[in-house]
Amino acid sequence: MPGRKLRRRTARLTKAAAVAPRPVDKLRPVVRCPSIKYNRRVRAGRGFSLAELKEAGIPKKYAPTIGISVDPRRANLSTEPLALNVERLKAYQARLIIFPRRVGQHKNTDSSKEEVDAHKEEGKITRKTHSVLPIINEAREKAIGEVKKSEMGEGESAAYRKLRDARSEARLVGVREKRAKAKDDEATAAKK
Repeated sequence: MPGRKLRRRTARLTKAAAVAPRPVDKLRPVVRCPSIKYNRRVRAGRGFSLAELKEAGIPKKYAPTIGISVDPRRANLSTEPLALNVERLKAYQARLIIFPRRVGQHKNTDSSKEEVDAHKEEGKITRKTHSVLPIINEAREKAIGEVKKSEMGEGESAAYRKLRDARSEARLVGVREKRAKAKDDEATAAKK
């Protein structure tokens, strides 16, 4: 392994150990990319807007302390992304287990003693938030991809050939009529 790669890896591991049992990264919102070219794609944003935090019932100064990134400049222009990100925040809150800062001093924002003890016994610590709550691009999943021959309906197997044949028929209809008429004329002339 080259030196820089190794240094970065050890830095990541020491950071993970220092912040444990907290995840290394913060929870980020789902946002659409700008411009017509990319707006079908979704990605992780800088932080949740104040409106989203308010809808989810999380105070704006408390959010960064529990691993939620906040961007006070971000505005919600429509209700769908707002609802999606509020849902994301609520899912995160449902999974979140907050350990008390000092042993014996339990606050109402902390998780219950039973939850904390059960979590310590299980040893399930999430290192990365995006692995638990991934940002899924639904447009890509719903998009129509390449159609396989097995998925095609009956009689659709040679669509290109059929189109070419239809084009040829349309182009040669006059020539074929002329030939048929000439043939009929010859047949009537031969009978006389």
